[in-house]
Amino acid sequence: MFKYFLSKSPTFQSLRLIQTGVQGAASKYEKAYINGQWTSAISGKYFEVSNPSNGKVVAEVPDMGVPDAQIAIDSAFSAFQNWKNTTAKDRSQILRRWYNLLVENQSKIAHILTAESGKPLLEAKGEVVYGNSFVEWFSELSRQVRGEIIESSVPSKKILIHHQPIGVVGLITPWNFPHAMIARKAAAALSVGCTVVIKPAEDTPLTAIEMIKYAEEAGFPPGVINIITSSRDNAADVGKLLCENHLVAGISFTGSTTVGRILYRQCANGIKRLGLELGGNAPLIVFKSANLDTAVDSALVSKFRNCGQTCVAANRFLVQEDVFDAFVEKLVSKVQLLKMGDGFQNGVQLGPLINEQQLNKVTDFVHDATSKGAKVIIGGKPANYLGELFYEPTVLTGITSDMKVYTEEIFGPVISIIKFKTEEEAINISNSCDVGLAGYFFSEDISQIFRVSKNLETGMVGVNEGLISCAEAPFGGIKQSGLGREGSHLGTEDYTYIKYTCIGNLS
Repeated sequence: MFKYFLSKSPTFQSLRLIQTGVQGAASKYEKAYINGQWTSAISGKYFEVSNPSNGKVVAEVPDMGVPDAQIAIDSAFSAFQNWKNTTAKDRSQILRRWYNLLVENQSKIAHILTAESGKPLLEAKGEVVYGNSFVEWFSELSRQVRGEIIESSVPSKKILIHHQPIGVVGLITPWNFPHAMIARKAAAALSVGCTVVIKPAEDTPLTAIEMIKYAEEAGFPPGVINIITSSRDNAADVGKLLCENHLVAGISFTGSTTVGRILYRQCANGIKRLGLELGGNAPLIVFKSANLDTAVDSALVSKFRNCGQTCVAANRFLVQEDVFDAFVEKLVSKVQLLKMGDGFQNGVQLGPLINEQQLNKVTDFVHDATSKGAKVIIGGKPANYLGELFYEPTVLTGITSDMKVYTEEIFGPVISIIKFKTEEEAINISNSCDVGLAGYFFSEDISQIFRVSKNLETGMVGVNEGLISCAEAPFGGIKQSGLGREGSHLGTEDYTYIKYTCIGNLS
C-alpha cells in the first residue's frame, strides 16, 4: 500500500512517495542538507541505495562531490561564528528537542534503517534507542562542561581555564550503525558549540537524512548541521577535502583501520583534532570457572549482533581445555536455532551482509581456514537460498595461527574457537595483535577477573557480559584501534580546546 505525505520540514515542502506497508521505509528520491536547505548535487547526479536482503532499490540520493562538500564546509564555518557564542542552555534545549523528535519517530527511523542496512527490525529499533540515548546524554552534559580557577603562586595574578569549541568538525560515519554513530558524534560536537558536516556511508545514507530532518525541526540554525551524500566514486575525494580543508578544525571517523590510517595522514598537514574509532579483533575468553550458560548467551549477542558486522564483535573465541567440549556443544545448540532472513520478517535474528565485498571477504576467510585444517562444526557457506548476501552462522574449530580468522577481523557471522591451557597463554594470544578495541572474558574467580581485566590490551573490557556500550561509558580503543573516546563525560574532549587566561597586575 502506498500513500502521499507532505514533509514537515519547512524548507523541504515536497510530496514524497513512500511505501507504508511492513517493508515501507523511504522515499524514491531524497535530498542532502546544506546551510538549512534541502538540496541536490551540483552535478545533478544521484546514486541508488539498495536493500541488501533482496537487492531492491530503496531510494536515490544526491551523489555529491568536492564542490558540494566545499559549500557545506563554508556554511558550517559561517554558522560557527554565531553558534559558538550561544549559551550552553540554548544548545541543551535544542538538543533535547531533537532527542524528543527522534524518540517520537523512532519506529519510522528503524524501518528506514532496516530497509537500507538489512539488519533485523528489532535490532534496528534497539540501535535507534541506543543512538537516541547519546543525544539525550549530551543535551544534559552541555551544561556541565566546566573550567577551573587555579590558585596562582603570584598574588597579583589569576589563572583561568576554560573550554572552547574547536570549530567545524567533519563526521565520517559507517554503514553498520548508521543512526548511533551520527548521534554519538554529532550530539557531542553540537553540545559544546561546534558545527558539523556529516558524510554518512554510501550504503546507508537514508537514516542520516531522516535524522537531520528532525534536527531541522528541532531548531538548529542553518549551517550548524550539514549532510553530504556521496557514492563510492566520490567518497574518497570528499573525505580528503574534509581532512585537508583549513576551515575544518577536526575529524571524527568510525571505520576500518586501513581507512583510518589514510585519514590520519591527510589530517597531518593541518595538525587537526582527530578522533578515530577503528577496527578490532576482540578476544572472548572462557575460563574453566565460567558460568557456561552465561558465556554462551553473551557470546551469541556479542558475535551475531548485526550479523557479526560490529567493531566490538567477539572475533577470537578462546576456551580453556577443561570446558572446551562442553562450551562448544552448548554454543552449537544455540547457533543452530538462529533464524536468518529479511529483517522485516518476524523472528529474524540474522540479516544479510551489507554488500558483495563483505560476503566475499567472509567466504574467503572460511575457505582459508578450512584449507589449512579448520573443522566446520556448523554453517560454513553462503545461504544462497535466502538471498545473494546471506551467510550461514558458522562455528570453526581447529584454528591455528596461520589462518586469517586468527589474525584478522572477520566482520561476519563466523566463530573461530581456539583451545588454551593456562591464563597466561590466553592473555598472550589475546594481546598478540596490533589492535585493541574490546575484549571479553568469563570467569567466576574474582582474583582472575581483576588480573585479566588489567592485563588485556584493549580499551574496553566486558566481564561476564557481551554488551558493554552505553552513553555513560567511554567508548574507544588503544593501539591501532584508534584515538580518543566517545560517549561519557569524556565524549566532548575531542571537540573542545583548553584556553588558559592569565589576569595580572591585580591589586
